[in-house]
Amino acid sequence: MSVNPYDSPLTQNTPTPKPVRRGFRLWELLAVVGIIGLLVAMLLPTVRVAREPALRASCSNNLKHIGIALLNYQDEFGAFPPAYTVDANGKPLHSWRTLILPYLEQGPLYERIDLKKPWDDPANQSARDTKVQTYQCPSANTPEGKTTYLAVVGPNSVLQAAQPRSAEEIADDKGLTMLVIEVDPEHAVHWMSPEDATEAQVVSFASAKPLAHPGGTHAAFADGSIRFLPESIQQPAVLRALISVAGGDDDVVRQVD
Repeated sequence: MSVNPYDSPLTQNTPTPKPVRRGFRLWELLAVVGIIGLLVAMLLPTVRVAREPALRASCSNNLKHIGIALLNYQDEFGAFPPAYTVDANGKPLHSWRTLILPYLEQGPLYERIDLKKPWDDPANQSARDTKVQTYQCPSANTPEGKTTYLAVVGPNSVLQAAQPRSAEEIADDKGLTMLVIEVDPEHAVHWMSPEDATEAQVVSFASAKPLAHPGGTHAAFADGSIRFLPESIQQPAVLRALISVAGGDDDVVRQVD
């Protein structure tokens, strides 16, 4: 006798159909993936904005170490390093970034470099392939080995092409005399390369797209301080004053964040 009084003989003998498990169709899967991708793309700027203060602080700390290394070099040799060394024919060989390696706790790396041969000579390949973390801004999307930390090199700057300059030659307030500036990623160079920022590049830094950081860029000064230069500083006279070792720039500090 049937347990279910409403079962007919037909329904009693008909097996209960099993549920069919239906998977994702291809178009449904693609739609889900697309939605996830869109959400990630929307969230990335928010994540970057949230992380930027920490990235900016880390970048500032890198420049702090670089500035102190330059000052320690100056203390030992009585002058800041040249922007780059040259051979007997005046050909650039090595950057100041190489010369200060021992003051960045990179003595073993420095010892591996043949300073008599150009930075890009095969003899220096091993060193050239070595990443120096201090020269890497965490905000900059640059190829491995490239740096956005460039010396300011010009006729009135502290770091001079192929020749050292002593701290005594700085007639200006050292806290208002720029040594190194952080350029935009497009102008990054290999950390060993004897390439740096020109006066014209510094004067027009605010026009770079994108800037090194939202709203401006960092710079290291001759007293070891690090300042954030806001993009609002666009007056050429002000920026040239920050580059120059000459005196009379006391009013500039009011325009530097």
